[in-house]
Amino acid sequence: MKVISNLLTAILIILIIFTCTSVKEKQATTDLTGANIRAAKGDTVWVILNHIKPDRCEIFEKFIHDIFWAKSVDLEPADQQTFKQTRVLYPTQMNKDSTYTYVFLMDPVIPQGDYSILNFLKKMYGEDEAKEYYKMFTESLNVPQEWYSGVQSQH
Repeated sequence: MKVISNLLTAILIILIIFTCTSVKEKQATTDLTGANIRAAKGDTVWVILNHIKPDRCEIFEKFIHDIFWAKSVDLEPADQQTFKQTRVLYPTQMNKDSTYTYVFLMDPVIPQGDYSILNFLKKMYGEDEAKEYYKMFTESLNVPQEWYSGVQSQH
């Protein structure tokens, strides 16, 4: 009787481990927040500043969340990884020139990764629709994006 009880307990533990592992794997493929990803010493990190016109902030946020990030779950795993390792930071206040700065933080950069917004849009929506969405993005910018590249230190 004790042998059967121990066997049933072992089977139950295996089932619980299998179920938890399956749930984590499923979450990993649909969770694009990148919450557990951070550059290690020597990794490259990009900071991209997007200075957005004050009357275009709502449109820019709609583009980022409803058009761009929302559709990224349909991309190939390598492209999804780019999204997982990219964060968007919202401005806390208006700039002196009345724009708002939204920050894209690629942490870390994927070597040889494709970070072209237009290329992603083409994969998500096809050529014609991608051009319209890209226009929505670029018309929100007050000036061209500012790109900065850095290397993660030991701290």
